[in-house]
Amino acid sequence: MIRVNLYATFRLIARARSLQLDLADGSTVRQAVDEIVARLPDLRLHWLNAQNEIHAHVHGFVNGKDVDTLPQGWDTPLQDGDVLDFFPPVAGG
Repeated sequence: MIRVNLYATFRLIARARSLQLDLADGSTVRQAVDEIVARLPDLRLHWLNAQNEIHAHVHGFVNGKDVDTLPQGWDTPLQDGDVLDFFPPVAGG
C-alpha cells in the first residue's frame, strides 16, 4: 500500500486528506498520479495539462524527498509502504 497525503488547496479540491493506493511494486510516482486523478477527478485540471503532463507547480514528495530532486523524477519506482505527499504552490511573505 502507498499512502497519499494531500495538502492545502489540493485537499480542499479533492475533499480528501489522504488515500491509500494498492499499486504493484515498481509502479512509478507518475502511475500513482494517474491513479489519484482517476479516483479524484477534480484534481485533474490542477495537476495535469492538456497533454497529460504534470504541471510544474505540483510539488510531489516520496518519503519526504522532493520528486524533482530524485534521479528518476516522476518515474521513480515505488515500494509497498512508501508515502507520497502533494503540495500546491505556496506564496506569501
